[in-house]
Amino acid sequence: MTLIEFAAEPKSAEVTDWAGRLGWVAGLLLFIAFVYWLMRQGWKWRGSLQSGLPELLTVPETPGEARLELSGRYHGSTTAGQWLDRIVAHGLGTRSRVELTLTDAGLAVVRPGANDFFVPAAALREARLDKGIAGKVLAEGGLLIVTWAHGDQLLDSGFRSDHAAEHAAWVEAINSMNTSTTEGTAR
Repeated sequence: MTLIEFAAEPKSAEVTDWAGRLGWVAGLLLFIAFVYWLMRQGWKWRGSLQSGLPELLTVPETPGEARLELSGRYHGSTTAGQWLDRIVAHGLGTRSRVELTLTDAGLAVVRPGANDFFVPAAALREARLDKGIAGKVLAEGGLLIVTWAHGDQLLDSGFRSDHAAEHAAWVEAINSMNTSTTEGTAR
């Protein structure tokens, strides 16, 4: 057989190495699982570092007459003034839907599928519009940030209303309730 005859002969398709492909897919899946496991360990470690944070107050049976109500999303809490230092202790790092109610007694935060909590009026420090909190960045003024004292620590909690036009009324209402001095939380 000459070289020309050999080249003209039809060739069969290359045989797929299924064992090699399955090995690569299994290795990739194990790598992804390992990365998720590391992220979960980091979340648990952050929670253990924040274990000194006191338990959250529960929403009282009768918090009083509602001054304002808001339906939207809770995007998390951070150390006040440090928008990337997420607080994960007591479920404060869990994003969820939220129903906020502002009364003369304080701020009731009801989160379906997550821990509800209550911020007494005396603990409210300020409210402002901002563009971001750990893990969520929006257009300027897209988030309602409420600064409050919990134990000996100041926290910022980020909320986004289903109707963003409501944010300004919340800032005004919370800031008008605040009779104490605001502790430098501006960025």
